[in-house]
Amino acid sequence: MGTVLQFVVLGLGLGAVYIGLGSGLLLVHRATGMINFAQGAIATWGAYVFAELRITGRLVFPVGSVDLGEPPSTATALAIALATAIALGFAVHYLAFRPVRQNSVLAQVVVSVALLITIQALVVLRFGPNKIDVESFVPGGTVTLLGAPVPTRELFIALVMVVLAALVWCYLRFTRIGVATRAASENERAAVLMGFSPSWLAAIAQAGAAFLGTVAVILASSLTGLNADYFGLLVVPALAVLLVARLESIPILVVAAIGLGAFQSLIGLLVTQPWWPVWAQSGLDQVIPFAVVMIILFLTGKRLPTRGATHQIRLPDVPIPRMRPLVAIGLLVAAGVALALTEGTIRFGLTTSLILSLLAMSYVVLTGYLGQISLAQTAFAGAAGFVLSKASVDWGIPFPLSMILCALLATALGMLVALPAFRIRGAQLAIVTLAAGLGIERFIFNNYSLSPPEGNPIADATLFGLDLAVREGRDVSRLAFSLMVLAIVAIMIWVFVRVASGDMGRAFLAVRANERAAESSGINVRRTKVIGFALSAFVAGVAGCLIGFSRGQLSAESFTVMAGLHLLAVAYLGGITTIGGSLVAGLIGPLGISYVLMRTWLDLGEYYELVLGLALVLTAILNPVGIAGAVRHQVEFVRRKLRGPDSSPPVDAPRREEEATRV
Repeated sequence: MGTVLQFVVLGLGLGAVYIGLGSGLLLVHRATGMINFAQGAIATWGAYVFAELRITGRLVFPVGSVDLGEPPSTATALAIALATAIALGFAVHYLAFRPVRQNSVLAQVVVSVALLITIQALVVLRFGPNKIDVESFVPGGTVTLLGAPVPTRELFIALVMVVLAALVWCYLRFTRIGVATRAASENERAAVLMGFSPSWLAAIAQAGAAFLGTVAVILASSLTGLNADYFGLLVVPALAVLLVARLESIPILVVAAIGLGAFQSLIGLLVTQPWWPVWAQSGLDQVIPFAVVMIILFLTGKRLPTRGATHQIRLPDVPIPRMRPLVAIGLLVAAGVALALTEGTIRFGLTTSLILSLLAMSYVVLTGYLGQISLAQTAFAGAAGFVLSKASVDWGIPFPLSMILCALLATALGMLVALPAFRIRGAQLAIVTLAAGLGIERFIFNNYSLSPPEGNPIADATLFGLDLAVREGRDVSRLAFSLMVLAIVAIMIWVFVRVASGDMGRAFLAVRANERAAESSGINVRRTKVIGFALSAFVAGVAGCLIGFSRGQLSAESFTVMAGLHLLAVAYLGGITTIGGSLVAGLIGPLGISYVLMRTWLDLGEYYELVLGLALVLTAILNPVGIAGAVRHQVEFVRRKLRGPDSSPPVDAPRREEEATRV
């Protein structure tokens, strides 16, 4: 019993981080109606500033730094770091969240994901990629509790965060500004009538959230050290805790955070027992938040609070794709010539861009056409890729049958993740898919009993005796493999165009525009969502298999949650509502041709994530239709000018979606 109590207390440190991040998430949601997926990254920046001050006496800014000479005292360093975090909170609001306050939920999610990518890239560039040990300033020692000695550090950290959460509760309940913030969460007009600016209330909330998260991460880093990826993704269990609290109750959030942290710590004790199954010894603690999210959303999904906005929110336009044989043949020939005229890493970069365009197309299907925000696409791709290793090596299933079977497995996984979409959509669906992606990554991809650390070898593809291997001798990118990838991408695009331009495509758009109207017009919304998730997961699964063939073996690093967020970024940047956008996304995607050129010609590969994050923020604010959409609008503008002043503009997507609801 004493050991169990000790592990419960050890889990309080993790629970304290969930309290800090969850309270900040709740505060921001109450003020803006948005979910800030970058909450953990913002807090991590402040913690790194504190650690750097204590170690070197250097105050680091996103650009430049100030050498203070001797390292300041702990209190001084803490005050400076918290002031930096508060300033970052204000900057995040005014530069990123405020411009998209009246945009679609998709744009808001994309902005927060872009901030997560940008801030984590800045942390790596400014402080280095390695873990930093932080000197503990938290009172140490032990205290006897129920007859067992337990550490006092975790108790102290949890107590501090509980007190801060109580202050947030008092702020929202008893202060005039807090009451106005609560009013704004229900209806912005109510806050305006009270004499408050919703934007100023949101700025205060963002700054307060940055303060809370930074305090939690600084305290926890004294126990574990600092790691940007670890603390940045702790926002996922914090989001689970937020949903348990139904996005509004601080007391429930505190209890849920402490309970989740303690339970995850107990899992660490249970996996050491001899009776515990070997296959469940890794990553199970990360599956728990996903399970919590699934249960909460199924039970209370339609009763979670929503926000009353002052303007009508409009989704990005969706053009209906058409079959254009001459254009398609021209693009195929151009791509084939480009592959034939290049070699080595350049051809490999082009081939990778083709594969990434398939992953981006899975976002186009699900998010662009169906309106469902998924952050688990790389999990679908990874599931297909890892099973491909077993199918091609252990089971001897030949290509392309092995690829089709593995893609169908990803389809089944996508249909499972689609179940919460029956109850929710928007940012809440993004939460559950992000939790699903992280759970799959930690429990399956990083599980050595299921995925050996030396990698998962994949047999080379052959078809009718033709060798389609990606490498042969010194040739790291054979033309035969690249042309095979090109052919598969062309087939998948043709299938998507056929679906999107038919009855199913119109059903997708109807559900995207208005689920109730679609249901009343005879469209089976649930079946349509399942089909959308299935088609999207199948496309992602094919892409995952092609990634496996291109690498020769797979590891967990190929399909991380962060990689999935990067792909969402490039999909939105390219244009998440069009096939052209997915092709552009492939060109600018991670490890694609743009990355290869930045790394080999300009030696700027380390700045890729930072450039991607900043470009995504600007795209979400200034150009929601992406690069391909902007080009399409310019082409339509020129065509209207050439046709003369009497020509009428083309029917836009909202009208098409309205027409689709009447099908």
